[in-house]
Amino acid sequence: MSNSILVTGGAGYIGSHVVRQLTTTGRKVVVLDNLSTGFKDAVIGAEFIEGDTGDTSLVKKVIADHHVDTVMHFAAHTIVPESVSNPLKYYGNNTSCTRNLLECCSDAGVKHFIFSSTAAVYGTPDQAETAEDTPTAPINPYGTSKLMSEMMLKDLSFATPLRHVILRYFNVAGSNPDGEIGQSTAKATLLIKVACEAALGKRESISVFGSDYDTKDGTGVRDYIHVEDLASAHVKALEYLEQGGESSTFNCGYGHGYSVREVLDTVEQISGTKLNIIEEPRRAGDPPILIAKADRIKATLKWEPSFDDLNIIVKTSLAWEENKRY
Repeated sequence: MSNSILVTGGAGYIGSHVVRQLTTTGRKVVVLDNLSTGFKDAVIGAEFIEGDTGDTSLVKKVIADHHVDTVMHFAAHTIVPESVSNPLKYYGNNTSCTRNLLECCSDAGVKHFIFSSTAAVYGTPDQAETAEDTPTAPINPYGTSKLMSEMMLKDLSFATPLRHVILRYFNVAGSNPDGEIGQSTAKATLLIKVACEAALGKRESISVFGSDYDTKDGTGVRDYIHVEDLASAHVKALEYLEQGGESSTFNCGYGHGYSVREVLDTVEQISGTKLNIIEEPRRAGDPPILIAKADRIKATLKWEPSFDDLNIIVKTSLAWEENKRY
């Protein structure tokens, strides 16, 4: 039996886009997802198993039965404000379950591990651009829960033959241009998705949290990366490890940012709809500016983004919201 790639959280927004790209290259993929926020219909071309990464006996069985030699780990809670109000939920799922998964991988001799991390590990960096060697100082439990997982993974790779790639995502947006899969998470907080929902009448309004930041227009600035480009970064990371690459960490972003107001202006222009925008106080755990320095991933993984255009990101988001399949 040929080896498989185990994708945890593969029925979720980002995981499903990665699964689709992996299977179109002919790779054998098995998805493990508890469907707490994912959708079985989003899994294209892979075997689906409903279950939890915290279920050690199930994870061991899946790894053994499918001869898994690579794990891509997406399963996690990801909402920053919720992590502030309910931190133990995040440490339980994001950190403790990752520890269980890593133990199963180590016991089974899994070779490669690609980890879905976040720019939230940087907290509020001093400089406009954030590089991989920028000191990590998360300001919310979500970021801390991911950083703790990074540390476990690095320590395990040091002690065993396991090699890994950590991908630190900046703000993920957009959907598959073919309209097959997209972002359907209930009560999503991602700005572009929420704005598109508001433009189509699915929400009465959209809130801007903080208009007094030290930025060009007072609103927060973020580096928005199209989900298809982020997915291709995972494929590149896998190829890198398969070719003998050493354990590494890479930022996933475009290296430039847009303010909240710029994003909302773009959504209004493309949708032809005036949004009902409500200004609210800053949210706990939100840095004013977060932009990736992405030189390393381009040089090392030979990653070249194809959708670095806010208009394309918004257009694919709107198209999905208009024609969602699940």
